[in-house]
This record gives sequence, structure tokens and C-alpha cells, in this order.
Amino acid sequence: MSFATAPDGAQIWYHVHPGLGAPASARPTLLIAGQALGAASWLPVVDGFRALGPVITYDHRGVGRSDDVFPRGWSTRDCARDAAAVLDAAGVESAGVYGFSMGGRAAQWLAADHPARVERLVLGATTVGDAHGVPRPEESLRILVRSDRRALLELFFTPGWLDAHPDAADAIVAAPRSLSAQRSHFAASTDHDAWHALAAVKSPTLVVHGADDRMCVAANAHILAGAIADAQLRVYPGVRHGFQLEVPSATDDAVAFLRA
Repeated sequence: MSFATAPDGAQIWYHVHPGLGAPASARPTLLIAGQALGAASWLPVVDGFRALGPVITYDHRGVGRSDDVFPRGWSTRDCARDAAAVLDAAGVESAGVYGFSMGGRAAQWLAADHPARVERLVLGATTVGDAHGVPRPEESLRILVRSDRRALLELFFTPGWLDAHPDAADAIVAAPRSLSAQRSHFAASTDHDAWHALAAVKSPTLVVHGADDRMCVAANAHILAGAIADAQLRVYPGVRHGFQLEVPSATDDAVAFLRA
């Protein structure tokens, strides 16, 4: 088992998936999972990224095999420091980075604070933060608080697709190790504000989003793409927060962008 040591000493579990048919010198890809999710959330799509070269996935702190320890006020910027520690431990100087949802919030900070480490950036189903973005709808907040599993899954996927793909849908169910971990992830995600950092993002950037996302409304994708210099934008019609699982071409688009 492989562990990275975060700046505060926390042990962050990570795994390097070998590339599939890519040259040994190929650029690695770092995939950053969403709120209270771990490496397993990428399993339905990870093979697509292995065509690029080695793929690094990891369990956020408080999830899976990583330490369940949070300093006071842990933030998405701290989450980005965890990601940088994973790159260090894997011996990777720079990578293509894809952050989904809260992982996209952390990826904004990683690209702003460590520009040399992010060669190309994909931001999926994410936001710059409520202060300069569009907040989550109240009904979605109520679903998160109620812990109604079916209603939660329908925030991610359309009902028909969900019924046909129950195993893939399970990949996005949050699995924090403790209530304190769940609260720390929720607070970090909710308090995220990288608006003034976006000018420092110099990596070529692709913003991707589901048009019918009710967890993080698609207007946030337009705001992000408009605030990052020369960013590209792709919005997928008819899908929700979990667009990357429901629309196979979304992975193809991300891979094509990261390969460029």
C-alpha cells in the first residue's frame, strides 16, 4: 500500500494505475474525487484515462484508507495540499489534473498555488464558490440533509440511467469514515472561494458540466470558464451532477483535452 504524507503529517492513501499502451514517458494524470469520496469513485472511468499514461487516484483524508484527521478549518486549499503531497509521493513533478465536484474546487487551488505541477486542467461539475457563483438550490440541500439515498442518487443521475446502472451509481455515494470527516468535507466544500485565485491559473483548462445538474447548477461552469483565461467549456445536455458516468463521451472529451 502506498501513502503520501500531507503537510500536517496525515497519511493519504494513493494508487498508481499503470498506463495502457502509452509510452513510459507519457504524462501522468491525477484524478481528484468529489466530497467525501475516494479513489473507488473513479473506477467506472479510470481505464479511459490510462490510455494517456499512469493514472493516480487517492482517498481523501477521512475516507477509505487515508487518515481520519482534520486540522481546524480544513479547506479546499488544504485539500489541494494533500493532492500535491500525493504527487510528491508518486514521484510526479507535473501531471494532467481532473477534479470532480469538490475535487474540482481543490484542483483550482492546486493549479493556482502550484502552476508548474498542473500541465492541463479539467474541472468537472464544480464552482468557484457561492460568493461569486450560484449557490446550491435549497431542495438539493434538503436532500443532502435527509440522507434519502434514492433522492441523493437522482441528484447525480437521471432515473432511467440509474435503474440500469446500479453498480456504477454506487461509486458516487459518499463514504466518510466518521461524522466529523463528513462535516469537514461539507464545510470545506461549502466555504470554498477561489475567485481571486483564478487569475493565477495558467494551465490550459477545460470546464465540463451536466446541463441539468441540481447539485451544482450549470451556470457555475459558465462563470468558471469565463474567469479562467482561454478556458474551454463543454456542457452535456440532459444529465446531472454525475455526467461523467452517464455520458461516456465526457471521458473521451477529457482524455482528448489532456492528451493535447
